Amino acid sequence: MLEPSDLRAIDENFPFWKNLSDSDKTTLLQGTIKFTHKAGDVVHEDRNVCTGLLLVLSGQLRVYIVSETGKEITLYRLFDRDVCVLSASCLIRNITFDVYVTAEKDTTMLRVTTDSFKTVGAINPEVLDFTNELVSSRFSDVMWIVEQIVFMSFDKRLAMRIIELSAIAESDTFKITHEALARDLGTAREVVTRMLKRFQEDSLLTLSRGGITITDRDALYALT
Repeated sequence: MLEPSDLRAIDENFPFWKNLSDSDKTTLLQGTIKFTHKAGDVVHEDRNVCTGLLLVLSGQLRVYIVSETGKEITLYRLFDRDVCVLSASCLIRNITFDVYVTAEKDTTMLRVTTDSFKTVGAINPEVLDFTNELVSSRFSDVMWIVEQIVFMSFDKRLAMRIIELSAIAESDTFKITHEALARDLGTAREVVTRMLKRFQEDSLLTLSRGGITITDRDALYALT
């Protein structure tokens, strides 16, 4: 059962909502389910299974791909009130790769089934426009990651990631393992460890068990 706060989230984050007929709103709501995933749970992992459109109410999701050798590369993260469209792959033509979505924190979300979304979208062009804009935005994120991997040196990529993690944590000190950084950046843990040690030797940061503290933010920014 959806609560008034859930309906407000739909109204505020689906720009087409106000222009839907009452019957179309009912169709969409009947296909909307609220659920919670614990940190570490896999939310979506198979492009042949349409998980549906996800609206994050609270928490944090990680969207990533996995190479044939098992390396993970983070594409982007989703936070409160973000919408995930790649989990509804059957809404997107010519998707030829598997996208994985995992909860990094306990996450509560609304899942809109693809059937109800398609039904409403077939009648309302604004729904399809919203979907296309989301897809375009997310693929821009994906291409930015590809550009980093292909054209940027690893020290620059790692510095950018550390700054991003600090922004998420809203602190110069945050928890992250070398293995988690390696997963994010699609490389080996040993590569991350060597570069972090170099950053520490250069007094850019200090390392602790399971954590990092930025000590020279300006110098770290200079690397990017």
